[in-house]
Amino acid sequence: MTEQDQAATEQAPRHDPIYDRLAATPEFAELRRRYRSFVFPATAAFLAWYLLYVILSNWAGGFMDTRVVGHINVALIFGLLQFVTTFGLAWMYARYSQQKLDPLARQLDADYRKGEEA
Repeated sequence: MTEQDQAATEQAPRHDPIYDRLAATPEFAELRRRYRSFVFPATAAFLAWYLLYVILSNWAGGFMDTRVVGHINVALIFGLLQFVTTFGLAWMYARYSQQKLDPLARQLDADYRKGEEA
């Protein structure tokens, strides 16, 4: 890389300056707050639920081997509930996003596009 190329690279903006203006707005901060208020608790809850399943599978074999109906035991039910929980969280996030995140994101996108045109 020549000295001129290096100087040009150092002076080039990392991203569009319009983004910096939008990132400083209260609307952008609100979008991030709303996103985090769903994602962090949902992730923590799901990980706790998953770790409970793993811990019980490893150290509570007698409980997990308890038959519920026929050959279906507690471990199988817990395992299937992991899938149910995953789909449930995806559905809840989609609803939350449509109601709380998407309208604000559309507004910010419109502001970005206005700034692009200017």
